[in-house]
Amino acid sequence: MSSRPPDDNTPADRTTDDECWLAMEMQAPGRPLQAVWRQALPAPQDGQVCIRVAACGVCRTDLHILDGELPFPGHAVVPGHEIVGRLEALGGGVTGLSLGQRVGVPWLGWTCGRCEHCLAGRENLCTAARFTGWHLPGGYAQHVVADARYVFALPDRYGDDEAAPLLCAGLIGWRAYAMAGATAQRIGLYGFGAAAHLIAQVAVHQGRQVLAFTRPGDKAAQALARQLGASWAGGSDQAAPLPLDAALIFAPSGALVPKALQDVRAGGTVVCAGIHMSDIPSFPYRWLWGERRIVSVANLTRTDGEDFLRVAAAMPLRVHAVPYALSQAGQALDDLRAGRVSGAAVLRC
Repeated sequence: MSSRPPDDNTPADRTTDDECWLAMEMQAPGRPLQAVWRQALPAPQDGQVCIRVAACGVCRTDLHILDGELPFPGHAVVPGHEIVGRLEALGGGVTGLSLGQRVGVPWLGWTCGRCEHCLAGRENLCTAARFTGWHLPGGYAQHVVADARYVFALPDRYGDDEAAPLLCAGLIGWRAYAMAGATAQRIGLYGFGAAAHLIAQVAVHQGRQVLAFTRPGDKAAQALARQLGASWAGGSDQAAPLPLDAALIFAPSGALVPKALQDVRAGGTVVCAGIHMSDIPSFPYRWLWGERRIVSVANLTRTDGEDFLRVAAAMPLRVHAVPYALSQAGQALDDLRAGRVSGAAVLRC
């Protein structure tokens, strides 16, 4: 496999007699997505695969990219990093994959394999990393090219709509959950969306107690949390009814950090799971004292993906997918921003 980064966001083309295909593209931050019709199919280079996209999850990170909260990469962006599809072409040197196989593509799309982080097994911190749907073409499209090293086989028990959220909401939720520590028995989830509704089920399945903190007044999300096994669900403006061992923050609100610190017991951990968060307000040192910790989650590793998908294959996760047509990507993002999605929004491509 090649360790050379992709040259840009547009792979080479291959000719086709098929009808045109659709991609939803962002030309610049703050602008709405544009429907772009293309004729030639993307051609995989050495070490790459081309995928006919079936479904792609809609993630809050996509909003951060569109809003300019993550740096604009300098070229048009096709968002989407929770991609499910079938292999339609293999580049040179690709082994272990076969045409027609269903695979998933996550956020981490390429790493150098040579830096100190990669060599230490922490490829999620690679300083040269490229990310799907930001630096690299994403899944808001009917076809996409990906690095063969960063595609996953998917559990057969999940349909395409259900499998898509596993690839970011599930993976980032899993990494955040692991950072809570094996001894954390009472876990608070702050922001009950795509990631929390999956990891809540894993935690309950493993015998842990889950408390869900939603937007104040979001009765639908609170009801979903209880249905999925949470022992308590309420607004994020409410104090935890019992001291927590760990708090996992999935909402991008920095104001939740001092709130969560007050909810965790001495020795507890607050995990900030998002790629972007508003500024954290100042707070008294006594809220941190008592060996409480604040940690962040940065991206994911292939090992995270393999571990989580193994768990997902072994237990019946209820994935609450809300489907949209690919052409409705803008509406899906608006609904996500406004908190109108209970579960995970998914584009059918």
